[in-house]
Amino acid sequence: MDQITAILDRLLALHPRQIDLSLDRMHRLLAALGNPERRLPPVIHVAGTNGKGSVTATMRAILEASGKRCHVYTSPHLVAFNERIRLGEHGKLVDDPRLMAALDRCEEANGGNEITFFEITTAAALLLFSEEPADVLLLEVGLGGRLDATNVIDRPLVSVITSISYDHEKFLGNTLSEIAGEKAGIIKPGCPVVSAPQEDEVQAVLDRVAARNRAPIARFGQEYTASEDQGRLCYQDDDGLYDLPLSSLTGGHQIINAGLAIAALKTACLLPDEATIAKGLKHVVWPGRLQVLTHGPFVEQCPEGAEIWVDGGHNPGAALRVAAFMGEQEERHPRPLYMISAMLTTKDPIGFYRAFHGLVRHVATVPVKSTNAAHDPFELADFARTAGLEATPFDSLQAAVADISRCAARDGEPPRILVCGSLYLAGDVLAANGMAPK
Repeated sequence: MDQITAILDRLLALHPRQIDLSLDRMHRLLAALGNPERRLPPVIHVAGTNGKGSVTATMRAILEASGKRCHVYTSPHLVAFNERIRLGEHGKLVDDPRLMAALDRCEEANGGNEITFFEITTAAALLLFSEEPADVLLLEVGLGGRLDATNVIDRPLVSVITSISYDHEKFLGNTLSEIAGEKAGIIKPGCPVVSAPQEDEVQAVLDRVAARNRAPIARFGQEYTASEDQGRLCYQDDDGLYDLPLSSLTGGHQIINAGLAIAALKTACLLPDEATIAKGLKHVVWPGRLQVLTHGPFVEQCPEGAEIWVDGGHNPGAALRVAAFMGEQEERHPRPLYMISAMLTTKDPIGFYRAFHGLVRHVATVPVKSTNAAHDPFELADFARTAGLEATPFDSLQAAVADISRCAARDGEPPRILVCGSLYLAGDVLAANGMAPK
């Protein structure tokens, strides 16, 4: 076991038996560390259910194209913990020695008190961000917003709210209004807000919280909009129209994410000229989101000529977006679609799988190496069947691939394979393919 894994395991052991969402533990630890949250670069704070990572990656690409140095905090990671923390000085993931030093300091300052894993590792990230120069910090919420460990920032440049739908109901509430109320907790007095398209009941909550905080809000479809026209991205607001290339990220939903990123940077007074925006959009990288695999050890295990997609989406809203894209692929280039899937026990598998009814030929459910919190493949296959899909459980990723290979040989045509349902599964596949994010 390496030193990073060892200390992360020790920090995980500090986790309270029951999570009471609160910022008290976070404030206590930050005070013991000398309040690094007060010495950060200007912050863009990002909350929402789906699209947080894509919007953050898009903002980073545009900012770096303009020469800005960006600290970036995202979660969870796919392969290695270091992926969560990107330091702006060189635009690279934090290296092991610096990460180890920050985690050590946080462990010592915490003094063995109960604290969640996300809280203490977020404190380590804020410590690193406070000690490295950068022009901006792109800070992604972990869970919810109001009581999330990242919500120790007093005055962000802008609060960004991506698409809100059902997820983490145990902690955030069982209605969209309740979930929206938690996400809206990152809205601060007098600090502007930019929102993606939302359900009416969600938008009503965001508008109400923004008004209460006297925070100006820019809403998709009102103060700004984005659409595709003849293979181009058209962004429009009160100041005019930008004619831009599409984002390098795949899927129609990335048009909305790109529009939100542009609106957020404009609101933060960080948006560069149109040519620089275009340059950034061409170089957005966000692994495990409708990512196509073309070569590597995992690809070599798959049937020859297979088209392989990996997506970490894990809630019904994400499933609808992925299913829509797969439907478009089927119309353009028909192939039998096979799914390899795993899901955490905290998710809604039936709601997720229903989005693929009539689209997927067969679901292979598998375990996840990188977490103990996933559904048993047999149980998950039952959920998939309840959603109307044919499903078979397997005890490994390799066994699922071997079965798809047999089916492809029977079909006589190369399949389309979609690996989905869990970021942890996406990470396992990328690791197996030798593609750890950099």
